[in-house]
Amino acid sequence: MHEGNGKALDRRAALRLLATGVAGGLAGGAALPALLRAAATPVVGGAPRIDRIGLQLYTVRSVMAKDIEGTLDAIAKAGITELEFAGYYNKDAAWWRAALSARGLTAPATHEGMPATDDGWGPIFERANALGHKLVIVPSPRVRARTEKAAWQEFAARLNTAGEKAKAAGLGFGYHNHDAEFAAVEDTTPFAIITGTDASLVQLELDCYWAVKAGQDPLALFRTHGKRIVAIHVKDAGPAPERAMLPVGAGTIDFRAILDAGRKAGLRHWFIEHDNPGDAIASITASAAAMKAYK
Repeated sequence: MHEGNGKALDRRAALRLLATGVAGGLAGGAALPALLRAAATPVVGGAPRIDRIGLQLYTVRSVMAKDIEGTLDAIAKAGITELEFAGYYNKDAAWWRAALSARGLTAPATHEGMPATDDGWGPIFERANALGHKLVIVPSPRVRARTEKAAWQEFAARLNTAGEKAKAAGLGFGYHNHDAEFAAVEDTTPFAIITGTDASLVQLELDCYWAVKAGQDPLALFRTHGKRIVAIHVKDAGPAPERAMLPVGAGTIDFRAILDAGRKAGLRHWFIEHDNPGDAIASITASAAAMKAYK
């Protein structure tokens, strides 16, 4: 993914409430999981199935920069119904709410870069609530080249603080991994440090591609952290050692097994992503078609 720039009930009824921000009046972050669980989903093979397909908008940033509304039309045409933001293209919350509503889209999540100081979270969380987001995810450390254990521990402490502030604002908060989090740092790994944060404040968005790229097994991560993983990124990986990034269904990752594990753990959001697609619309259309087979 990227370093966010900070700019840019039946099931259907519950989702509409989430999209319009009505649910934002519920007190405290603890209300969010309960509301999401209340949005009952069909059960397939003993596990609740996910009846919606999401997209991380970083995937289509090149075409969004040229034609926002045309890109949103293409997203909806591909059968995608949920969005995770990665910038707002100088449009305000009212504009986005209208544009999404007109296309039957919701936006439960956003990526936001870590602000320079913890006081910077206030405006970020205000914007998230105005857009109807329910999850704010940090996609990477502010400084990517972190090779010292102490630096990661400091970063993890800031995640805890941000999680407290998000909870007070009625939002969920989490962290999105790349591959560097699984590399050794002194006697531990950044991922171990991050998952040592308060699980009630800092949730996880598992990027399956980057986990596989780092030699990790997403299924094993679900076994260990499943109930803490509130969303996943789905993009495929070619064979080792290159592990080229590919649209879903074009590579080696067993997404059916991963999604089955996710369903059993209570996963509710799965966002298609490709960091650098050659043709963004073709890429998301192919990934969405593959994902429909897993629904």
